[in-house]
Amino acid sequence: MLKEFMKDFRNRTMWMGAASICMALAIVGQSYLVVTVIQKLFLNNAAFPSILPAVFILIGMLLLRTIFQYMIKGSGIKMAQIAKVSIRKKLLQHFNGQQMTDADKGQSGQKTSLFMDTVDEIDGYFSQYLPQLIQSAGIVLIVWIVIFIQNWTSGLIILISAPFIPIFMMIIGVKTKDKSKEQLSQLAAFSGTFLDTLQGLPTVKLFGQSDGQRNKINQDSTSFRDATMGVLKVAFTNSLSLEFISMLSIGLIALEIAIRMIIFQNLSFFSGFFVLLLAPELFSQLKQLGSAFHSGRASMGAASRVEDVLKEETKPVSWGTVPLKSDKAPEIILEQASFHYEQGRFRLEPASMTISPYEQVAIIGKTGAGKSTLLGLLAGFLPAEDGKFLIDGIPQEKVQKADWFQRISYLTQQPYVFSGTVRENILLGSLEKQSDQEIREVADRAGIWDWISDLPFGLDTIIGEGGRGLSGGEKQRIAIARTLLKKPQILFFDEPTTGLDIQTEHILQRSLDSLKNQATMVTVAHRLHTVRNADKIFLLDQGKIAGEGTHNELYKNNKMYQQMINTQQGGREA
Repeated sequence: MLKEFMKDFRNRTMWMGAASICMALAIVGQSYLVVTVIQKLFLNNAAFPSILPAVFILIGMLLLRTIFQYMIKGSGIKMAQIAKVSIRKKLLQHFNGQQMTDADKGQSGQKTSLFMDTVDEIDGYFSQYLPQLIQSAGIVLIVWIVIFIQNWTSGLIILISAPFIPIFMMIIGVKTKDKSKEQLSQLAAFSGTFLDTLQGLPTVKLFGQSDGQRNKINQDSTSFRDATMGVLKVAFTNSLSLEFISMLSIGLIALEIAIRMIIFQNLSFFSGFFVLLLAPELFSQLKQLGSAFHSGRASMGAASRVEDVLKEETKPVSWGTVPLKSDKAPEIILEQASFHYEQGRFRLEPASMTISPYEQVAIIGKTGAGKSTLLGLLAGFLPAEDGKFLIDGIPQEKVQKADWFQRISYLTQQPYVFSGTVRENILLGSLEKQSDQEIREVADRAGIWDWISDLPFGLDTIIGEGGRGLSGGEKQRIAIARTLLKKPQILFFDEPTTGLDIQTEHILQRSLDSLKNQATMVTVAHRLHTVRNADKIFLLDQGKIAGEGTHNELYKNNKMYQQMINTQQGGREA
């Protein structure tokens, strides 16, 4: 992943390389001018006015050095911003491309940690390691050449001692990547456990498992602490090694220069002092690179974790680019289409069915018969296998995804209510600007306006994440209001009235009845009395279509349907 980004950032890295060379020249010029000023003042007894030009040039060199360093760092920060946005888009596309059945897998806290903490950890590679690598490479090379020209013995000492720094970097860096990946995994696990506990706190307290969950959080937090301490241990070891090598090398160079200047007297003050100023600059860059290398390896561990997630196998529904031409509800046809989950799990056998525009269709069957799977297939959430899925005669894989999903709405047993105002949650169903009057109309038709009016701030009342504080019926009616505002051509309902009281169910049913002449309706039903007026009923049994027809046709000709009706109605014919 990081290598792919480097291809995109080729121009930026070349620019950073040029800036690092300019910065190296500024460092050399700065050291040269410092030595020149000191030699003129203290050895040549020059007058202060005579060195003023050199002082002003020295200030200019310091300013240029700062500017070039700022430009390199700024370019790295910009690359980090671009990379993080791109990675988060890839993760969002990955999760968005998953099957509907896979979207709810895993812990929300783990996914949040992946999007936030793990991606943020990648920042260090582009904002710290890469700029420092390019900066150090240019400065170390040019400074070493200048030192070697001035005093070849000092250059030789650097050539022998300096390679120990990257050697230590590589040895320690191998552990850094693994430790960082482990730390992020522990953080994700801790985040997931903590969020799950908070969301399920009433259930935990109800079943007396508070102590158990407290111990679980303590265990995960301890594991995260241990993983973090492991990363810090590697970082401190890295810093100690770099400091030791740098001080030893600079000490050897200082000793060698002192011997040549004082004992052998074959090295001038200018050359010796010049080398003594440049050598710390060289090793300073190597130390900074070593510290940045630690951040870079940690970022590589984070990138590796992201890659592991992106490599997770998915079977997304393929979509094309052909828009649907008709403005009316499209015809849906399945021709021997099937679908199966992972190995050993449920399989929907090849099914054929036709749903005409504005038909009222019901899908019924016992628990586990495949009703929700078939509905997901019809809605385009699951990929059709070994058959065809035609939308107005066009194969589904050629239809434009955005066009299809703009035409449909899908209401589940537990519609999600986001943290925000009532208005924001209802407006989620429309891409167009809507007035409060239009929102009020759909809320009234959904039977929820009286409830909204009694709220402290009406439409601007804040609703908790996941609909906390709302009853099941209130959440369902908000979802119905969304649907009414969107004005879809096809409505898919996955047992939307399950778990609701009869009065709330009647309110929702009236709301849905108002859409019958405006949209095709496909409903997975649990309470069979709600679908007996459907134009077409499909009866599923163990993944197969075991019957098709109207209520009267199935009641007369299908024993399974008769048994289901009689069970729910106490033996009386509907």
